[in-house]
Amino acid sequence: MNLRLLTLVGICAGMIVSAQAEVTVEAWRNGKPPVPMPTRTLTTLPDFKPPTVAPKLDQFGGWVNGPQSRAGTGFFRAEKIGDRWWLVTPEGHAFIHIGVATVSPDSGPTFKAAFAKRFQDRDDWARQTAALLHTNGFNGTGNWSADEALAVAPQRLVYTRGVNFMSAFAKKLGLTHVVPGHTGYQDELIPVFHPDFPKFCDEYAQQLATTKDDPWLLGIYSDNELQLPKQAIERYLQRPTDDPGRKELEAWLAARHADTKNLTAADHDEWTAHVMDRYYTLVGTAIHNADPHHIYLGSRLHGTDASNAALWKVAGKHLPVIAMNVYGDWTPTETVRKWEQWSGRPMMATEWYAKAQDAPGLANKTGAGWNVKTQRDRALFYQNFTLALLEARGCVGWHWFKYADNDPANPKADPSNLDSNKGIVNCTYQPYTELLDGMRTLNAQVYPLTTFFDHR
Repeated sequence: MNLRLLTLVGICAGMIVSAQAEVTVEAWRNGKPPVPMPTRTLTTLPDFKPPTVAPKLDQFGGWVNGPQSRAGTGFFRAEKIGDRWWLVTPEGHAFIHIGVATVSPDSGPTFKAAFAKRFQDRDDWARQTAALLHTNGFNGTGNWSADEALAVAPQRLVYTRGVNFMSAFAKKLGLTHVVPGHTGYQDELIPVFHPDFPKFCDEYAQQLATTKDDPWLLGIYSDNELQLPKQAIERYLQRPTDDPGRKELEAWLAARHADTKNLTAADHDEWTAHVMDRYYTLVGTAIHNADPHHIYLGSRLHGTDASNAALWKVAGKHLPVIAMNVYGDWTPTETVRKWEQWSGRPMMATEWYAKAQDAPGLANKTGAGWNVKTQRDRALFYQNFTLALLEARGCVGWHWFKYADNDPANPKADPSNLDSNKGIVNCTYQPYTELLDGMRTLNAQVYPLTTFFDHR
């Protein structure tokens, strides 16, 4: 289903009409009591009128008649056109990456049984899943997706690739352990100053050669949610005197004339930025040498990274687009503007979601996303969140987390993915139609909404 038809479907369904009163959704996180959250949707957006003719798109989903940019380079890039950041397709057209993360057949026992009944084989799954995403206005996939399998589908999807430079290196050294959602490191300190890390980066990056010429690849993540604790300075100072991280820290503190007994919040933030400056330098150089064509998206910032201006400044020095997993922010308009101001770069919201209490058999006790009551509330949150991203002008895409619900019967699942309603499909691959209705209606209007917000 093309974007023009999606637009007409949304209009005929009555989901895009003259503005109504703002809605309120009760939402909560981490076991806290529900609170009313003001929620903006297309039906409550003052003065927005969808066009009668949908935007013309190139094969990647880029806006053919959108803002003018330079000629296509054969690969994706980021560019600021006027006051708004865009991705630009290989053909040279303005583009917003509208994706879903973890688009892959699940390994849990419930999913395996359902897969055998619903799909002929993996190729059949890929064709049906790509069609599901396109029908609902998505043009791509996020991290941990079955990109090779999906490439056989007639309707291609723009994808991102995730690798794990620091995680793989630290595991090799025996310095990692399991924590919910990402890799845990000894003392929560990444061994970025280890003398063997530069050589490891160069060798590890060679795997990227397999996709370096693929125009459908948007960009590369180098890790997921690196641990960057606020107490890093104190933890380094407790290490042996010959520890390379401690030696680097002591030299850094001496150059700052910092008093270790009276460290400030700025000292801690600047040290984190220094750590990541080395990480981005080593990893970014290795990625560029192995694959000079694709966007380096960084390490998927998260948590307290959101408030560290020094870290964002360093990230902006190295990354054309900064990947951020956004949790705890219901309407992130001003947050995105702040990140752009700090970094001078656009961002992508590479994880975010809400889980509903009406999903049968799911307790919703794991994961960082919002809790809401119904699938309709999930759809309303999707619209509110994406409207905020579009209004901010510094966001070039988003990836809903994730494709499928958690399988409570899977004993090997990550501790953050045990029992929650995160998917656009359930554990038997049945779509959540009410959620997807709201997603589809918003996705069909993404490019017209940029014009609407830019002219307000």
